[in-house]
Amino acid sequence: MLSRPIDFMAYSLSLAELALGYTSPNPAVGAVIVRDGIVVGLGHTQQPGLEHAEIMAINQAGEMARGATMYVTLEPCCHQGKTPPCSDAIINAGISEVHIAVNDPNPLVNGKGVQQLEAAGIKTYMGEYEQKAMEINEGYFKYITTGIPFVIAKFAMSLDGKIATRTGDSKWITSDESRNYANGQRHIVDAIMVGATTVKVDDPRLTARGYSGRGGRTKLQPLRVIVDGKGTVPVTARIFSEPGKTVVAVADSPENREKAKIKRPGTEYILLPSSKDGMLDLKELLKMLGQRQITTVMVEGGSQLIGCFFDKHLVDKVLVFIAPIIIGGEKAKVAVGGDGVQKVRDALQLKKVKIERFENEFLLSGYTA
Repeated sequence: MLSRPIDFMAYSLSLAELALGYTSPNPAVGAVIVRDGIVVGLGHTQQPGLEHAEIMAINQAGEMARGATMYVTLEPCCHQGKTPPCSDAIINAGISEVHIAVNDPNPLVNGKGVQQLEAAGIKTYMGEYEQKAMEINEGYFKYITTGIPFVIAKFAMSLDGKIATRTGDSKWITSDESRNYANGQRHIVDAIMVGATTVKVDDPRLTARGYSGRGGRTKLQPLRVIVDGKGTVPVTARIFSEPGKTVVAVADSPENREKAKIKRPGTEYILLPSSKDGMLDLKELLKMLGQRQITTVMVEGGSQLIGCFFDKHLVDKVLVFIAPIIIGGEKAKVAVGGDGVQKVRDALQLKKVKIERFENEFLLSGYTA
């Protein structure tokens, strides 16, 4: 017997977090089956095409699932995809009660899973830890309802808002602890995006380092996306030799059409319309990424690209690491470029703001809507 009460939905949410980074474009879900106060089955979503959280928990519980209660972080699916409907499995397992943290907005589900369970005589309860459950799958929620990836703007800056000195030096503004956390965020997104200048100046790797898959399987590296309107990023850049795939978005011009014909392992050029100033159509880029089932994109720089995302109201979430250092200088690079707003009253006001501490630094996160 358990020695003390357990918050079973909170337990399910912790299982869902284990699945982050492995399940896209499917949501990361956790499930716990309890009988007579004892956990008899645990599950979290596996890679696409493999077991969903509910199935994993039911298989582990076996006959103990009959008459038991399930706690699951997202409404069970009720349609045939790569795997059979979870709602059918719950009914067939004889589970008597299901607690669900949040409704699944997928048009193929969206309440139908709950209706099917209730029609089979299963008691259902909705809304426990709803906000936390939504946060875990915030990328999935936007993607499944709009077809457009969830966009995170991430950058590190000094106390006076600089991301580099006037000479361009930026290593390192933040500590190892902050950078390790940021690397963990790379692990759970589908794509990392940077501008051409960032690649030419910093020669980044843009990989999620230090993470491997469950059971010895290596987690796929996030897609690397370079926004390179003029097609000036050198083919010798380190980013092209790293594991994983790279997409280079260039302006649709005769010269770039020729570049796009060149086939290189792990690299693809895509042509996009551009404005007179050479800036690519970022909305169209996000649309194309959505068509590739990219659900989350983290934009890491540079300041001009991040500024353009803000100017066009394409950012959903902001992650800002703030170091207690002063760089100074009018020519030092600022964190967010672009046009910006003309009046302070028009400035973007973040919502649901959280502040975390790393050594002497802070991470400020928030949402644009």
